[in-house]
Amino acid sequence: MREIIAQEITAAVKTMCIEANLTLAPDMARALDLAKDSENSSLGKKILGQLQENLKLAKEEQIPICQDTGMAVFFVRLGQEVHVEGGLTEAINEGVRQGYTEGYLRKSVVGDPLQRINTRDNTPAIIHYDVVPGDELSITIAPKGFGSENMSKQYMLKPADGVEGVKNAVIKTVSEAGPNACPPFVVGVGIGGDFELSAILAKKALTRSAAQRSNLPHIRLLEEELLASINRLGIGPAGLGGKNTALAVNIETYATHIAGLPVAVNMCCHVNRHKTVKL
Repeated sequence: MREIIAQEITAAVKTMCIEANLTLAPDMARALDLAKDSENSSLGKKILGQLQENLKLAKEEQIPICQDTGMAVFFVRLGQEVHVEGGLTEAINEGVRQGYTEGYLRKSVVGDPLQRINTRDNTPAIIHYDVVPGDELSITIAPKGFGSENMSKQYMLKPADGVEGVKNAVIKTVSEAGPNACPPFVVGVGIGGDFELSAILAKKALTRSAAQRSNLPHIRLLEEELLASINRLGIGPAGLGGKNTALAVNIETYATHIAGLPVAVNMCCHVNRHKTVKL
């Protein structure tokens, strides 16, 4: 049994919160480079250049790449042979508290959805756990701003709707999001499971590299088809027209019931913040 002390987790999470908000992930930087090179709209190309300049300044000046530093979402893979000395959830939340406070990141969490009183330290975080074999603890953070989150959708399709129904749901969601979700987007799609799992799958899909396609041939093909269809919408960078409406479509799937076809579409802006640390 491997021991990891809570303070080590807290320190790692604190650093992750700050770094994910100040520096663009390498896969997203490459995706923006490719988008700028391929953009056929002069205005779209100019906007992409401005986005890149903003990201460059954020890194140099060590300031947030977006004013909405998001709600802290975590995907945690806990090895069965790991024992955390101290509470794991408490350690992660303490890391968020320290990272958002000491990193001067905007605190955007209210403790009750109706009373709307700010918790003043961006806690509590949203944490998804997966217990896996081994003695490693892997923590992925995905700070999620709500400009794009608010444009996300969940559908309970009928099995007869099939793949065309899935395509229509994704295209409809992206089309309705328009400029409100800060294009070019990364589109996370969850297919299968049940009502809540499809949404978790869609969020998890956003943490995958923008350059990495599904290892399932039929899903990889669907990702490619959807990306092409989305980019034919012409929404373009900042919603002002162009061929780069989306940088990637990432799909995650799971088994489902014979009577259902759950589909969730989690919209994300061009920064798509994510970072993984293994302890």
